[in-house]
Amino acid sequence: MECAGRGRGSRCIGSATRRCGRCGAVAYCSVSHQVSHWSDHKEECGRFELQMNRVDALNDFPFTFTPEATVGIVKQQESRCSFLSKRGLHRVGMWTCECTCGDSLDSFDYSRLSDRWNLSSTLCPCRGPVSRMSKCLTSWKDYYQWRCIPLHSPVALLLHWYFKPFMVYHATQLAATGNLIAEITNKLCIHYLGPKKELLQLAVFGELHALFPSVQVHIELVGPAIPESRDGESIDLCSYAHCIETDCMCKSSSGNMCWDVCSERTSAVTLKLHKGLYHERYRDIVKDSIPHIVIAPNAGIAAYSSWLPTIELIKELNVPAVFSDYCEEASHLASCCISAITGRPMTIPIQLNPFRQPMAVEDSALFLPCYANCFLFGI
Repeated sequence: MECAGRGRGSRCIGSATRRCGRCGAVAYCSVSHQVSHWSDHKEECGRFELQMNRVDALNDFPFTFTPEATVGIVKQQESRCSFLSKRGLHRVGMWTCECTCGDSLDSFDYSRLSDRWNLSSTLCPCRGPVSRMSKCLTSWKDYYQWRCIPLHSPVALLLHWYFKPFMVYHATQLAATGNLIAEITNKLCIHYLGPKKELLQLAVFGELHALFPSVQVHIELVGPAIPESRDGESIDLCSYAHCIETDCMCKSSSGNMCWDVCSERTSAVTLKLHKGLYHERYRDIVKDSIPHIVIAPNAGIAAYSSWLPTIELIKELNVPAVFSDYCEEASHLASCCISAITGRPMTIPIQLNPFRQPMAVEDSALFLPCYANCFLFGI
């Protein structure tokens, strides 16, 4: 944790161990730095206090591993590396970038991309659901029950990702509830902004077959992290991500066919990659793909000036856009930026994402609880 008053005249004299007595979200190396920082901190202190009071709600997950993945990581009793190592998943396949010691995207060899969960068939959704979804899913517990997955399975760590596929599912439900998009019938086109780690986990998007049965789902992934060599690449996900068992039905075409019995139609999930910023690539993309919804996971809107022309473009398009961020404060700052650009309040107010990643972020800049895709908001 870095001293919140760092850079204010004198140098820091040690570790930042002196926390604000009111909010507890920031820390200082000395009394002098705390006093000098108060003129900046006083405006946010009350907000931080309210956010810190909601920490129990943010840490509330139904999984058996919840204590070690939330409080254990925040208190540094556990790490992402140790959590994954205990389950044989550390730096393995699609799990490679789920800890800080994994390969960076720049150095990753995309020729060794994995389509496996690296879990047994009982612990992952490697085949279609036993029964069609009978109700709208509102929590991880709903999903695990529907897909017959035990609550000690860590698949939610990847499934949350970045609408991948749950942000897609939940964002679409939010937009439909607010009458921002028409009811999805047989086709759904999504423009998905800023993919990073998802590029190593694209097979997980195959779960959209189950979440949107009999729907043709097409996703345009747009962002500067996409390698030049993959710009324009199209991917047809005709099956679910595989389990680790060699004799499982998910390895056969018949066992992994994405067929909806009720409608007697197949679903389809197709992806296309575009390197660059959305407002720079939009005219090329829209020739073949007009979006029903725009989605931007862990967007960091307040931190990057490049979002300004993109938000202006989304406003002109007049299509719903759903964003997420790691903590409530980042979401608050992002909402203020978006409202300043659009001249109107958020259509989808800031709210806790029930499908956030159930593992805390390590080494956060504040003591505020942070989870990937933790809060949602939209226009």
